[in-house]
Amino acid sequence: MADRIEVAALLAQFSCSLLDGAARSIEDFSEDEVHFQVHPGTNSAGFEVWHIARTADNLIYFAFEREQPVWLQQGLNDAWGLPKADQGTGMDPDEAHGLRFPAGDALAAYCRDVAAAIRPKIEAMSDEYLLSRITIKPQGEMPRYMVIAQVIINHGNNHLGQVNLARTMQGKDGLGF
Repeated sequence: MADRIEVAALLAQFSCSLLDGAARSIEDFSEDEVHFQVHPGTNSAGFEVWHIARTADNLIYFAFEREQPVWLQQGLNDAWGLPKADQGTGMDPDEAHGLRFPAGDALAAYCRDVAAAIRPKIEAMSDEYLLSRITIKPQGEMPRYMVIAQVIINHGNNHLGQVNLARTMQGKDGLGF
């Protein structure tokens, strides 16, 4: 008989895999490379990675638990001069394109810190908790497991693809997942 697959463990694994990929995608970027845009209408690679990590951090810590996200625990909004609460969703393109990010190694460290912080939280979520519904803007009401699967993992991987494109367009090796 096969072992039971724990949904919470899988969600934690996939969330942390995304954050690890985001960290690896940008850790070797200089500050100039972090701000590279594939096209003038697209977000920078730094924005994409920041958005991936901020979304996971904000949803698991603040939206789910009403706890202070890693972002605020570490005071990165002040240290980096970036928004305190905003994580990029629905941000005006001019505002998003105007954000300035630190070099890639600092963004990578934040991604890894978020992964380390959210893994035990997600792993500890019961099936009942994961099935409970929550309203997330702009998506609306959905079960928590869908927030993790769709908004963090699926949506985040779409952004990670943009960073991979920015890597290759700057002459760096692709991530080769």
